[in-house]
Amino acid sequence: MTMEKIPEPPSDAPAIRVMTMPRDTNAEGTIFGGVILSALDQAGYIEAKRQADHKYVTVQMDGVVFKKPVYMGDVLALYAETTRIGRTSIHIKVRVMAERRAGHGAVVPVTEGEVVYVALDADGRPTEIVPSA
Repeated sequence: MTMEKIPEPPSDAPAIRVMTMPRDTNAEGTIFGGVILSALDQAGYIEAKRQADHKYVTVQMDGVVFKKPVYMGDVLALYAETTRIGRTSIHIKVRVMAERRAGHGAVVPVTEGEVVYVALDADGRPTEIVPSA
């Protein structure tokens, strides 16, 4: 199996963008933290796959800080960067910015954290990460 490296996105390009919807809100009118964690995990996974084409599972989330609330209608931009590649694990830092719907396009940092993934082989066992060429 040949592994092709996914091209590096522009440094200012988000890994993903997410529109927050009414179903994502809690009783306080803000977005559930779990919804943001899910998006953070997805953005990290995309970055891990860009580095090396393996199956990955999330094993840890570190330093997740919810700095400001996210509101229904905000558009989230999630930026991911690889901070470390070990033998079988990869560490991805993800920053989450919110473009406020009600704020004339103001963009504010709302969340950040690091996600650790482990690469798996076809049998579901940890396998060595071989960066894409």
